[in-house]
Amino acid sequence: MGDTKKITSALISVFHKDGLAPIVKELNKLGVTIYSTGGTQKFINDLGINVIPVEEVTDYPSILGGRVKTLHPKVFGGILNRQDNDSDVAEMEEYNIPQLDLVIVDLYPFEKTVASGASEQDIVEKIDIGGISLIRAAAKNFKDTLCVSSMEDYEEVLQIISENEGSVSLQDRKKFAAKSFNISSHYDSAIFNYFNAETKTPTLKISEAKGKELRYGENPHQKGFFFGDFDAIFDKLHGKELSYNNLLDVDAAVNLMAEFTNEAPAFAVLKHNNACGIAQRDTVKKAYLDALAGDPVSAFGGILISNTEIDEATAEEVHKLFCEVVIAPSFSEKALEILKGKKNRILLVQKETKLPSTQVRTSLNGYLVQDKDNKTDSKEELTYKTNNKPSNSELEDLMFASKICKHTKSNTIVLAKNKQLCASGTGQTSRVDALRQAIEKANNFKFNLDGAVMASDAFFPFPDCVEIADNAGITSVIQPGGSIKDELSIDYCNENEMSMVFTGTRHFKH
Repeated sequence: MGDTKKITSALISVFHKDGLAPIVKELNKLGVTIYSTGGTQKFINDLGINVIPVEEVTDYPSILGGRVKTLHPKVFGGILNRQDNDSDVAEMEEYNIPQLDLVIVDLYPFEKTVASGASEQDIVEKIDIGGISLIRAAAKNFKDTLCVSSMEDYEEVLQIISENEGSVSLQDRKKFAAKSFNISSHYDSAIFNYFNAETKTPTLKISEAKGKELRYGENPHQKGFFFGDFDAIFDKLHGKELSYNNLLDVDAAVNLMAEFTNEAPAFAVLKHNNACGIAQRDTVKKAYLDALAGDPVSAFGGILISNTEIDEATAEEVHKLFCEVVIAPSFSEKALEILKGKKNRILLVQKETKLPSTQVRTSLNGYLVQDKDNKTDSKEELTYKTNNKPSNSELEDLMFASKICKHTKSNTIVLAKNKQLCASGTGQTSRVDALRQAIEKANNFKFNLDGAVMASDAFFPFPDCVEIADNAGITSVIQPGGSIKDELSIDYCNENEMSMVFTGTRHFKH
């Protein structure tokens, strides 16, 4: 038989009926015999189109509250028969099984039901049995059957059957089979992950229904893709398409700024996933200017983020800088007008959305999965290890620096003063090197480190770091503690009238 097959019969049974009517009308116009069930059958009848109830084919009613409707050999035989197999053709005739060339079926909204906070009983009832079986059967037999498993494909299917008078090529049937298996596998993964939230089987199932090819990956010779629902987190108001590296930086920016939710105006500038400037002030304009002062060189081409609406005055300052992305919970009308002055500048409004609680990355021939570091150091959990205690202003700076440190590549040292990042040492193999890098950078940008504070993502195994910090003018230190040689650092601080607090929590970031 040829690759192109004409549709003569169709089984239609869907939960979502939006956009279905034009296909049904076109099939009717082409003289296609339509079989259906329940609500879909009524929907088609209401269009004034004849439809054969599946019950007339199976001689069996819908039973168990609708749980069993289409699970019958006469239905699945009509889908799975091989039209070029003489034995199949003979059995179809012997058992009076109708041929089904087209199957239009979708699935109960399981994920939406889970997201709604419904009861377990309601969630379980949204685990589709008949639909998923019909989709798998029709997709498996793509050589003879066209499977349409999503209302998002209705428009394309309508175009195909309209332009070709009901005929569909093997290439199209195979394409829709792939789409159908994508839907069925995603559906099963969602169900497994719902149950596994309680059973904790050590198995990883990740399925993202939305995907997009990027211009390239980290470098132009690498392919890149983003899988996820970007629009659930942001409204993109302006600018070019985000790149792979943009998305990495945006992720880092969002996670950093989450530390300052519902706080005084904070503004950060990021480059290569690290903050090169961040400040917290009484106005967003001041916060931006002091964040920029942290490293105006690295800020070129950076990612900017605010925890507060960006107003006209701030936008005027931001507009002077070449930056790739600007993120805020909102923009004033005037600010938006100013910032749109650069056609490629990406402007994102961040929505109030819950971010994933786990992190996944490839490693060797597998994956590493961990809980996200959702621990934010708090004053209440600090232990004061030195004779000198931090002043109130130092304590505020210590907590500010600790938040930044948590979101900076290890090994890292963060220096801050008056809720402004003075400098950080990032991604160093030695903590001493990270500190020296930070001090040198702070000096280069004319920061006075007298009275500044220092944060470290991990403990000090030796007193060298506190000694170097002391010589630079730093007066207070925050670190996790936990080294067998903690006393050496504590003793140095006591001898030199520095204050030091322990958080008890390490914040490595690799």
